[in-house]
This record gives sequence, C-alpha cells and structure tokens, in this order.
Amino acid sequence: MKIDKFEGEYRWLSNFWEEPVSFNGDSYPSVEHAFQAAKTQDENLRKLVRDASTPSAAKRAGRRVPLRKDWEDVKIGVMLEMLRNKFSAPRLQKKLLATGDAELIEGNWWHDVFWGVCNGHGENNLGKLLMKVRDEIREGNE
Repeated sequence: MKIDKFEGEYRWLSNFWEEPVSFNGDSYPSVEHAFQAAKTQDENLRKLVRDASTPSAAKRAGRRVPLRKDWEDVKIGVMLEMLRNKFSAPRLQKKLLATGDAELIEGNWWHDVFWGVCNGHGENNLGKLLMKVRDEIREGNE
C-alpha cells in the first residue's frame, strides 16, 4: 500500500498540519513554522516566522530569511527533530502507526523533488523521515 499525497484523510502527515512543536525552547504552530524558522540564526527573524498567521505564510517568510551557513548539512536532521516532536503527540502517534507498512510519499504538484515526488520523480525525503519516525515509535512500543 502507498499513501502518495498528504491531503484529504492524510492531511495530518503534512508539515502544514497545525500541531504545536518546540524548537530551541520556543513553541511553533506547525512543523512548517518551526522548520522555516530554523533556516536562520537570527532570533528576530525566527520570531517573525513563528508569528506567521498560517503555515503558508511561514513558508513565504522562510524564503526571505538569510540561510544559516550550515543549512544544507543540517536540514534533514532538523526536519527529523521536528517530526519526532510532532509525532510525540499520542493521537498522532496512533494515526501514524495505523498507516502500517504503507510507503509514505509526499506527492506534490509544486515540483519539490527534494522533500517529495512530482510527476514520478523525487527523493521523497519527507516521506522517508516519516517512515523512520513511524519505525521508531513502533520499536518504542514493543
């Protein structure tokens, strides 16, 4: 089985799902907010992203921040930290475990081939990290 889009009944898999997460001691409304804020070392800009009204607004704000020098080296680890945080919520753990062994694919139309898959092409790093978190939760429950 495959879950190839994080929308509809699987919208909660999306980073745009509003579930509070912590990053550097601050609470963010969603993984998207926290991830976009993590791109910069500037605390004022992080606050600006954190206070964005929606995950989409946070993403737009994140495109305008100066990237930390090590961003390309740390972004996958940062995303993994954010996802572990999000899925520490028991109700989301239960939903994630209920996906069983389904392959999780962040299918998209906006040509993100790093985090997802578009037109059959992409690295699907977000899907891979979600499956890793699911495995970690499963192992922790055994």
